[in-house]
Amino acid sequence: MLQLAAVALANHAAQPAPQLYWNSLLPNTQMPRAISELLHPDSTNEEKSTNIMSAVGNGKPTDHKGKPENIPMANVLYNNRYDHPTDNQLHYKNVAIFFLENDMRPGATTNFQFARNSNMATFLPRVSAQSIPFSSNKLSEIFNHFSVKPTSVEAKTIKQTIEECEAPGVKGEEKYCATSLESMVDFSTSKLRTRNVQAISTEVLEKGATMFVHKYTTMPGLKKLAGDKVVVCHKQNYPYAVFYCHAIKSTAAYVLSLKGDVGVKVKAVAICHLDTSEWSPKHLAFQILKVKPGKIPICHFLPTDHIVWVPNHKSA
Repeated sequence: MLQLAAVALANHAAQPAPQLYWNSLLPNTQMPRAISELLHPDSTNEEKSTNIMSAVGNGKPTDHKGKPENIPMANVLYNNRYDHPTDNQLHYKNVAIFFLENDMRPGATTNFQFARNSNMATFLPRVSAQSIPFSSNKLSEIFNHFSVKPTSVEAKTIKQTIEECEAPGVKGEEKYCATSLESMVDFSTSKLRTRNVQAISTEVLEKGATMFVHKYTTMPGLKKLAGDKVVVCHKQNYPYAVFYCHAIKSTAAYVLSLKGDVGVKVKAVAICHLDTSEWSPKHLAFQILKVKPGKIPICHFLPTDHIVWVPNHKSA
């Protein structure tokens, strides 16, 4: 018995602080891959996260020939500043970045690339993250902390991420940039008003399947998740794991199984925005789908490094 207790204590001590916090607050919530893969034993080591050259990746999707695109997927999905698409952005018309609810029916086909973000920066414990400035007023301090030259590409990426976090949200959006897993858990559960939650991410079940666009067929078994208010968190390009989270009303979340043209299997998460009346009329979604802002639900898949939080079905 003493031996078993010692092993249990050793395993507990070996877990990084963010995982211990998750286990404490969300003991019945399975941790999605988009989070668990950012929890390494050395994630408590701040030095590991200061390798900015490898941490600040571009996360750009590629086309059929592997050509990088120029804009982060999350910005296309949620940022109304992208309402004047360039030729590169219009490349997305060749893939189903936006679609209608009916397009998720069994047997429907779609072209999509579930690209992986090259930024694999891991979580810092909250106490470590809070000790590092995260403000546009403290950019010099931040650059010095990570030994980044102010004129470098890495500095520009850091600046852009912080500015996105500080920008005001659209009407009806409650946003927050979580600089630790602990703060992401706190924000998400507070906005859903329960700790009885599900946290789900898109999972590509075959290695290498994220490299190119595939033609996918929707399989039977579409599942609508509980609640009409969800919290979605998107990984940002930063030296350590930072997630842009926002609570969105009038939103439905679905999980569906997709089978690709070469046997690729994906457990995909889709978000449908039920009211787009506050969106810019020039938003890329309306140009692709040939609809206008209003009550026609507009849907999109979540990339593999995004997480959707919803109340559990058993939630009171």
